[in-house]
Formats: sequence, C-alpha cells, structure tokens
Amino acid sequence: MSPSPRATTSRVKGLPPGQVEIPDFPSWGPPEHALRKLKVPSRPVLSLGGDVRTPCEVSIEELVALRRHEEGSDFHWVAAWSRRGLRWSGYRFRDFFDDVFVPLAQPEEGARYLVLRGLDGYWTSVPLEDALADDVMLADYLDGEPLSLEHGAPLRLVAPAHYGYKNAKHLCRLELRRDKLPGRGAEHPRGRVVKEERGQGKPGREFRVMYSVALESMLHYFRNLRRPGSSGGRGE
Repeated sequence: MSPSPRATTSRVKGLPPGQVEIPDFPSWGPPEHALRKLKVPSRPVLSLGGDVRTPCEVSIEELVALRRHEEGSDFHWVAAWSRRGLRWSGYRFRDFFDDVFVPLAQPEEGARYLVLRGLDGYWTSVPLEDALADDVMLADYLDGEPLSLEHGAPLRLVAPAHYGYKNAKHLCRLELRRDKLPGRGAEHPRGRVVKEERGQGKPGREFRVMYSVALESMLHYFRNLRRPGSSGGRGE
C-alpha cells in the first residue's frame, strides 16, 4: 500500500519549482537498468575515450592521488521529489579532468560534450562546461559510508544543479565528443533544475503536472525497488 502524501512529502520554501521534499533517498533509475543484475569488477576502471588522441583506462584506485572533496547538496529527481542535505565525498570532476583525463587521453580540439556510461548500460550526456562546475563530483561515499550499489557504487557523478537523470551511476566509461549524441527518449540535453529542463517537446511545467499526479505511486515503486542479488538498501 502506498504511504499517504502527508507522510511522505512536504512542500518546503526554497525548493526548485514543482519539487517536494521527501525524508528518504530511494534508489532510482529506468527499470531496464536499475533491475539489471550488476557485478562490479574487483578492480573497477574508468575507460576514457571518444574524440581523444589516446583512448585509455584508469583504475578507480588511482584516483586517490587526487585531493578528496566533501560537499553537502540537495538531490532533485525529475519526477518532482527532492532529498535535501546529502553529504557526498569523492573528487571534484574538474580536478579529475585537468589532472587525469586531459594528460592521459589528450582531448581533441572542439570536444564540448561529456558522455557518461555505467556498468548497468545506462548512459547520459552533459555539456563539458556543466561538468566542470565547482560542485560537480565523482563520488564514492555518501553520508560518511562507502557508496552502496543502489546509489551508484563504485563511482557516480554528482551534479546538484541537474536533475537526477544526469547524475549517472556505476561509472565505467567517460567520453568526450565534438558533437552531442541524440538524447535518451525525452531527456533534455542539459537537464538544469533552475531552468526546469525536465524533458524535451513541452514546457517544464507540463512535465511537472504529469509527474506530480503520479508522484506517490512512483515513490512507492522506487522505495520497493531492489536490484537482483542486493540485500535491503545497502547493496551488494
């Protein structure tokens, strides 16, 4: 039975347009990806490719050479719910790009888009300038604990200014592109929360109304979503 709206959501002053705050942080993602049994390699790597001179791989373990960064931020899912005050720990994406991606992969001139691919088959893309913002991270810890499988282990992108569908989980490959790839379905090419870029083809307010009507049923679904082989909410 779905919890009542009063028990699960609240409208809070200061939230972005159309968002309601919830007290928990359910796992999210398109079912075809979120329900896929996922096996994380014993030595996870990030493959760096696309429009680069030297495609290569870097072990996630090697990121320890970068300065760690911790930041609190709110998470906004496109389906109209928000979780406030999450504490992420990991590495600034800008530091990773400047100190690892550029010297190793050597991007070609004019590469302006970043494609993010996960172990679950999910992919999304953002303009590189958005990914280089101060608050964008490659995170491996959430609220003081190692990232669970449900929330993106071993490594995920955290981009607070963008809806959750741009915050790709289980990262295994990053690509730079001169030309942007076709979007996934109705996904907006940028997905900025402040602009209410929920999707393509209609104003953000129309998407907002559609999602708001189904909010409680969607929350019930995501709260009960378990990846095959996972244990409760902590992941494999």
